[in-house]
Amino acid sequence: MTTLRNLPSIEQMLQTEVAAYLIARFGRPLTLDAIRYVLDDIRTRFQSKLITDLPSTESILVQTESQLMTWTRQTLLPVINASGVILHTNLGRAPLSDATIRAMDIVSRGYSTLEFDLESGKRGSRLIHAESLLQKLTGAEAALVVNNCASALLLILSALANKKRVIISRSQLVEIGGGFRVPDVMKQSGAKLVEVGTTNKVRLSDYQSAAEESTALIMRVHRSNFKLVGFTEEPELKDMVEAAHQVGVPVVDDLGSGALYDTEKYGIAHEPTVQESMQAGADIICFSGDKLLGGPQAGIIIGKADLIAKIKKHPLARAVRADKACLAGLSATLLHYLKDEAEREVPIVKMMSLTLKQVKGRAEAWAVELGQGQVVEGESTVGGGSLPGESMPTFLLSLQVKSAEKFLRALRKNNPPIIARTENDRVLLDPRTVLPEQEGALLVGLKNLLKKV
Repeated sequence: MTTLRNLPSIEQMLQTEVAAYLIARFGRPLTLDAIRYVLDDIRTRFQSKLITDLPSTESILVQTESQLMTWTRQTLLPVINASGVILHTNLGRAPLSDATIRAMDIVSRGYSTLEFDLESGKRGSRLIHAESLLQKLTGAEAALVVNNCASALLLILSALANKKRVIISRSQLVEIGGGFRVPDVMKQSGAKLVEVGTTNKVRLSDYQSAAEESTALIMRVHRSNFKLVGFTEEPELKDMVEAAHQVGVPVVDDLGSGALYDTEKYGIAHEPTVQESMQAGADIICFSGDKLLGGPQAGIIIGKADLIAKIKKHPLARAVRADKACLAGLSATLLHYLKDEAEREVPIVKMMSLTLKQVKGRAEAWAVELGQGQVVEGESTVGGGSLPGESMPTFLLSLQVKSAEKFLRALRKNNPPIIARTENDRVLLDPRTVLPEQEGALLVGLKNLLKKV
């Protein structure tokens, strides 16, 4: 009769060659945990009569390896983006330039001058890193880098408007990704939200009427993830600034996307730039590092030196500060703009600047290499909460397969995973968003999967 006494002991299992291999691969403590986990599961199922026979030692070790693989499996993986969405939020937004990656790698491998002053030999400040570059590029008096733009806005409001009035148009009380809403951010900061205007219209007089002695800020939030069209009205930023300054109130401009270049040159709508906001006279401007800027995730705050100084001193500034890798990577990305080489070096700018001829050439080369597929006209999108509804012409490789959805699932299971899209039961791949260094892996993956179709 089979009983639990027939199960091998942990010590017996540790004496096997397989166990020695698992220990060498995963470490002894984790391997022991996995063996105990598997044995406990077997005992439970046997006692519940879900199984009547006990597995062999070999079978138990197979289950142990499977469990170890599950526990140690990486969830954050590189993928090939063939979707045509340049700033794909779900895929990590902006891929980084080679120089940016090198800069982040170098400071991460060892010690750095993160908070050390080489001149004095004493403690320095991490807040200086990237500041001079931002000043040079934008003309701002001062700058501060934090971990993302949402925390940048929270920090600004907490430092400058706690328990004070902040005036904002109703049409700008937007929701950003993940369900985060501007009114909620304002409430969390302690600021008192003062809505003006209507959903579709706000006038300069609305801001002027709402401004009073207890008003700390007037804020503009750029609607970077949707369009407001039709019967609409809102004042120019420069007019808002002029009116606000007449009553001694600073203006905060939450740009979000953070473009340092005119997107119109790539055949898409104009996205308000950081430089334009500076020229309009905004006192504080905040924007993202990993959207149209094309750098690592960061929240960038620029503006008047006295206001930035208050923001830097607020306790929350430490809680949302950027780490050394972010500061190194952002500095390297900003250098591309300062040296006028963004189109050549920053991946997302390179993608937008590709000509139709270049994109079509890559798609045609793919079709030749695969021995199948049709090159068709299509559209790429910017994505990433930037330029809503905007697209740019592209050429796509269209594949006819038995089941487009099944093929997409197979693409996602490839190593590395390939992200594509479907239309009219055809699989579409956009060369615009496939990094050149990933092209070989893409074609190998497609060849292998097409053989199975």
